[in-house]
Amino acid sequence: MIKPLFLAHGSPMMAIEKSVYTKFLNNLGHSINPKAIVVFTSHWTTEKITISSIDSIYDTMYDFYGFPKELYQIKYPAKGSSSLALTIQNKLIASGIQTKLDSARGLDHGTWTVLQHLYPNADIPVIQVSINCTLSVEEQIRIGAALKDLSQEDILIIGSGNTVHNLRLVNWDSSDTDPWAQEFDDWLINKIETNDFKALYDYRNSAPHANLAAPTQDHLVPLFITLGSSPNLSPKIIYRDYQLGNLSYLCYEF
Repeated sequence: MIKPLFLAHGSPMMAIEKSVYTKFLNNLGHSINPKAIVVFTSHWTTEKITISSIDSIYDTMYDFYGFPKELYQIKYPAKGSSSLALTIQNKLIASGIQTKLDSARGLDHGTWTVLQHLYPNADIPVIQVSINCTLSVEEQIRIGAALKDLSQEDILIIGSGNTVHNLRLVNWDSSDTDPWAQEFDDWLINKIETNDFKALYDYRNSAPHANLAAPTQDHLVPLFITLGSSPNLSPKIIYRDYQLGNLSYLCYEF
């Protein structure tokens, strides 16, 4: 059995940097050997949950601007799997979740910046799945729950995002962590580890500094999806750090 992961992807610069976090990802990849990878990425938002469905090599998307030329030369030549995409679609439909398939979109940086450190050889099939930020937390968890038996098939589910993600408040020169960012994560951790789903459903009103930590829900949604996909509700923090004052690198194994 392979447990789902929520992983922070931070800045696109992570793709060309060597850091404590990228070393952590590399070691994590060595410890997990999945048959395939399913990534819910915060950088693909759609009204209807959309599943990549190709068997060829994905294009590498550079869905950002203003970064060094070196970053735009990176390729992550992973292949897809249309058969697994169809399996995922059928599981979601069986749970009453509307979906569609996509045969054109490449891998966005929410996916490839993480995967190139986890599995640099790009030799494991990847399915990328969009998120719908307008759905409630309860509905996000239900999406994950529809796929929880994939863990038994040695398929790795990854939610790629950040629990605290507010680019207007990042401090490029800071070596300290803003207390409000830590307080928001502390609240999340407590509710996740006590299985207090009712509080999580209402995090926007209940969690301290929620509007600062997640002014938009996109980078937080993958956390709720991977929480829902947990086969036995045994959450475990596998990494925690902060950069740029308040950008959270909290990572969970579910």
